[in-house]
Amino acid sequence: MSAPRILVVEDDPQIQELVSYNLAREGFVVLPALSAEAALRILEEHPVDLVILDLMLPGMDGMTFCRRIKAQSKTQDIPVIMLTAKSEESDIVAGLEIGADDYIPKPFSPRLLIARIRAVLRRSPRPGDEECYTAGPLTIDRSRHEVRCNDQTIALTPTEFAILDLLASHPGRVLSRAEIAESVHGEPFVTTDRAVDVHIAALRRKLGSHGQLIETVRGIGYRFRD
Repeated sequence: MSAPRILVVEDDPQIQELVSYNLAREGFVVLPALSAEAALRILEEHPVDLVILDLMLPGMDGMTFCRRIKAQSKTQDIPVIMLTAKSEESDIVAGLEIGADDYIPKPFSPRLLIARIRAVLRRSPRPGDEECYTAGPLTIDRSRHEVRCNDQTIALTPTEFAILDLLASHPGRVLSRAEIAESVHGEPFVTTDRAVDVHIAALRRKLGSHGQLIETVRGIGYRFRD
């Protein structure tokens, strides 16, 4: 299997070098970009498995870049990890709401970044995993990383898919926000308590009338209707 290709969109040369060095040392193929415009050109020419994205960029900002790639069928399924100095909860929630899979505030630990990258990539399609099951009206296909309903595919981010898969594979079981976050990210996820709520809201919206299958259990967390 070829090494994952990581697009690093960061305008600070020192941080770009730090991130690129640590990724390369871990065996990833690094595609550096000092601006969103340069990153878009790279995406047109090269397949990418994940994007590391700063928000405060010259020219097009990171939020606009993320919205653009999530709006295009060719790039909408590429996972995005935002790596930025904008660490207010409102910034984190805004990033997650437009499709980011994770959000790491600066200053950051390179080891934490690598762990988060591996966690997100594990949630991407897994070759050879043929497991496919139904949950109510939904068909959840882990091998294709797809959710279908009435022969229509529902486009989800890797994190949204992982949360739905977790809940749907344990129907009736109540899972706390902490349990969901730790299961999905592979470690305690302390960025913000609202992160899971944002992903759940996005899931319900994309599932349309079937969003009611994900029930809120006040004061505890969420469950998939049994």
